[in-house]
Amino acid sequence: MARWMVVVAAALCVSCGDGAAQNGDGGAGGGDGGPLGRDGSADGSSGNGGDGGGGGGAGVFPSSSIFYQDISAAAVDSESPTVMAALQASTWGDGSRNKLGIDSSFSILHADASVVRRTYTQPADAMPDCDFAPIPVPAGGHSEGNTDYACAGGGDCHLIVYQGDRLYELYQADISGGMSTGGTFLGTCLVIWDLTHDYWQPVAPPNYSRGDGCNGADAGDVPMAPLILRPDEVMAGEVKHAMRFTILNNRIRANVYVHPATHIGGPTGGSTTLPYGARLRLKNGTDLSKLSAPAKVVATALQKYGMFLADGGNIYISATDDIANAIDTSALSSLQPQDFEMVDGGPRLVWKDYNCAHVPITN
Repeated sequence: MARWMVVVAAALCVSCGDGAAQNGDGGAGGGDGGPLGRDGSADGSSGNGGDGGGGGGAGVFPSSSIFYQDISAAAVDSESPTVMAALQASTWGDGSRNKLGIDSSFSILHADASVVRRTYTQPADAMPDCDFAPIPVPAGGHSEGNTDYACAGGGDCHLIVYQGDRLYELYQADISGGMSTGGTFLGTCLVIWDLTHDYWQPVAPPNYSRGDGCNGADAGDVPMAPLILRPDEVMAGEVKHAMRFTILNNRIRANVYVHPATHIGGPTGGSTTLPYGARLRLKNGTDLSKLSAPAKVVATALQKYGMFLADGGNIYISATDDIANAIDTSALSSLQPQDFEMVDGGPRLVWKDYNCAHVPITN
């Protein structure tokens, strides 16, 4: 098995807007990334089967999936008081990036059945962790941090595409020339999620999710798209799913994870830091009166569904690149670590104890 690590800042797009990428989670090797620049670009909408709108969030996977479960009354993890007190003392982040923000860099594309899937080249040592099958590439779309499909500057360049009952998430996608057709197509790690399947039942390792110890398109190998905050749900007044967040590697516990994560990036934190996969819940008694109306919508969802630690990077909740149409990206900055508690995450799993036994999807 390839024991490489990927730390990502996935950029997905629902109704691909003009948002600027704010958070980089690093590339292979697990480094913390800095800000990513981004120009506004067209979405995947065209007469060629692409659709940049809709999708993501609640209802993507079966309703039994953990992302949609009400955990407002779930047990608090025994380590929560110690871990959250330590995080409060150290703050959310280092330097000026120490307040909880909303990352408006993510993009999700949609391809209908008319979009022909393209083959690509992937490193040989990516398997068995990663899948390896042709990927739909809608005309007019773009990957993370780019205006088309060319990976400019060697960033994370995630390509995220729904087609039928599948969700494709490819790390470091790069098509020379940037178009949906032609050029040389490269990628580092592909995960194909079956949207009809609840990967998180039963919970016993090593056959949890895609397999304990398995790498993926993000460091924790948790699907990104269903955890992304979207403007339509904020404007509708209700977010019906858990969210994902990133935090610096020095605030993530080294070598261990809890489910739903099955892998780690490059964490360097000690025993009082958060493990990969930790689910934080905003405390029910938190004073929300000073938050804006859109921020209250998000905060209420954080009390009901929480947010999962999915990757290393600056302290952000992941959102689509048009989220500023519904909420200011600094609207949650008043929320402190002491306002959250860690939901019982179950056993701490040592990453090195598991060898990925995933059978790659190749068709």
